[in-house]
Amino acid sequence: MQTSKDTINIKGTLLNLSAPMVMGILNVTNDSFYDGGRFADVDAAVDQATKMLHSGAKIIDVGGASSRPGADTISEEEEVGRVVPVIEALKKKISDVIISIDTNKSVVAEKAVRAGADIVNDISSGDDDVNMLNTVGALGVPYMAMHKQGNPKTMQKNPTYDNVTLEVVQYFQHKIPKFNKAGIKDIIIDPGFGFGKTVEHNYELLRNLALIKDLIGLPILVGVSRKSMINKALNISANDALNGTTVLNSWALQNGASIIRVHDVAEASEIITLYKHYIGTNR
Repeated sequence: MQTSKDTINIKGTLLNLSAPMVMGILNVTNDSFYDGGRFADVDAAVDQATKMLHSGAKIIDVGGASSRPGADTISEEEEVGRVVPVIEALKKKISDVIISIDTNKSVVAEKAVRAGADIVNDISSGDDDVNMLNTVGALGVPYMAMHKQGNPKTMQKNPTYDNVTLEVVQYFQHKIPKFNKAGIKDIIIDPGFGFGKTVEHNYELLRNLALIKDLIGLPILVGVSRKSMINKALNISANDALNGTTVLNSWALQNGASIIRVHDVAEASEIITLYKHYIGTNR
């Protein structure tokens, strides 16, 4: 396990997670639930990433396959063809940018890291690809591991838990030794908001985030940006969910989130600035 839960090793440089940070979502897909198709072009994607970095993002999360509820699976070749040119172009423009590759496929993860990605962000924690954990261990990059129930095609069809918080904790307690055995040294966990959970499950996890962090002892990534736990509760669309996203991200920070993964970076960066004033660390 990593020597400190407050740092991860990015290719020899330590990234300090003791203060929360923003991860900007860069979907280079045609069917993501909010911004699908807007950044499928390489130049448009690089421009958007540059704007997010200037607005305060510390990590750019590049994804080439939608994981929205009901999404179809695409081939490794198609996913690689979407993400690798963007990663290469972004690294060429901004050499020190920290890029995570959002994929559940080991081949995509390996090619993305070879192209310049620094972190693997896997919605399946290795469950969808038996080669993922050993691939990440061999690459020597940090691993963001998420909990989900089912797969994107079916995960929102009556998700059921006896105790969602306990089951998420037990899941990671079971998985972390496997991550370590594969040689993965730096781990960030993601409770998987919206991935095989009802609205009530999602809010229970958000309320219990500090407990989850204490029991597992690793940094937590929270991704609630414009998701259905907001939209269904307020009876609005994703387009109108920025205010709700801000509220939920504020609660996530209060409950110990290290990274908030968002579409709207400028607004999320303001949350973090205000949060630092609130806890008395922005001096």
